[in-house]
Amino acid sequence: MGTLAEEIIGAHLGRPVEAGTTVVVPVDLVMSHDTTTPLVADGLQALGRGVANPDRAVVVLDHITPAATVAAAQQQQRARAFAAEHRVANLLTDGVCHQVLPEHGLVVPGDIIVGADSHTVTMGAFGAFATGMGSTDVAVAYATGETWLRVPDTIEVRLEGRLGPAVTAKDLILNVLGRIGSDGARYRAVEYTGSSARAMPMGDRMTLCNMAVEMGAKAGMFAADEVTRSWLEGRTARAPRMVRPTQPHYERTEVFLLDSLEPMVATPPAVDTARPVRELAGLAVDQVFIGTCTNGRLADFAAAAGVLQGHQVAVRTVAVPASREVYLAALRAGYIESLVAAGVSVESPGCGPCLGRHKGVLGPGEKAVTTMSRNFRGRMGDPSSEIYLVSPVTAAATALRGCLTDPREIS
Repeated sequence: MGTLAEEIIGAHLGRPVEAGTTVVVPVDLVMSHDTTTPLVADGLQALGRGVANPDRAVVVLDHITPAATVAAAQQQQRARAFAAEHRVANLLTDGVCHQVLPEHGLVVPGDIIVGADSHTVTMGAFGAFATGMGSTDVAVAYATGETWLRVPDTIEVRLEGRLGPAVTAKDLILNVLGRIGSDGARYRAVEYTGSSARAMPMGDRMTLCNMAVEMGAKAGMFAADEVTRSWLEGRTARAPRMVRPTQPHYERTEVFLLDSLEPMVATPPAVDTARPVRELAGLAVDQVFIGTCTNGRLADFAAAAGVLQGHQVAVRTVAVPASREVYLAALRAGYIESLVAAGVSVESPGCGPCLGRHKGVLGPGEKAVTTMSRNFRGRMGDPSSEIYLVSPVTAAATALRGCLTDPREIS
């Protein structure tokens, strides 16, 4: 009997586990990407080991792709060589790792997943226990097919009610961060529950799990249900383990009433500085960015296109789909055409300017409104630049006016 995290870990060990216990567990999937795979390769070389389960290994080229510098190209050469040398079954080049892994059917409910990227927690949206680790720990997971962890305590985040017009899951998670704080869930699992959680589409679940790490969480999780099963249908032949919490004991419960929420912005340089957009409306910006593993999905592009269709942006605006699948679907739906016609630079799938390497780097003193997950100093370029975190609909409204705009003002 336990929380969702305890039930999944216990199922892998064949016995009940309790929060606070240190365990060694088998993992179902191990992932690294273009900037972490070379470090992982160094770790494996130091261990004198190969990849134990190549069919459960994934290397994704997504962070600086296409390569923007010679150094980035060399990293990707080494990542490809690593995948070839160790017969890694999955070398993916079609988008952000946290988006393309589930698209390729590599994530199913009940899995334990480790990745050399902190936003690996995104995949907890599928009823998995997914967590980011350092490259050395990921090298050990590649080498042994196992990892160690302390079974985390769990904070229940109960969601009730309905989001209002122009209010999105991104606004919700900024509210959650504002209350819990950037380290308020340190080494906890955050389990999303309640009637609103059960009604949420998969994209919204991914956004909420993605930013659980911004609270310091070890994992962000939704229990798998028919929404999960429907999303994965036709993507995988693996049988899901529809694990659910059983009489869970939560460390504490935080309740959020969605009807009372409004569009939010997190001001630099911290993710937990949530304020209503209306309080900062009119702040002039230099760039708007729509995309990333937080908000680069089809529904996000639909929301942005809905605001910008038939208009022209007033400030330079970059949009990057999270995957090729998203890009193609947005093309077919006409969203890409609407964005390009509005003056948006639509770039190839990947992380884009989120890590400040290409496709929209900020100069000294510039301000950006973005849909990404982090607004730390220097994240998108010059350390004196400023990053404001918002939803895709707020970002599009801001692009339209050239200043931070409450999307409810856009008719």
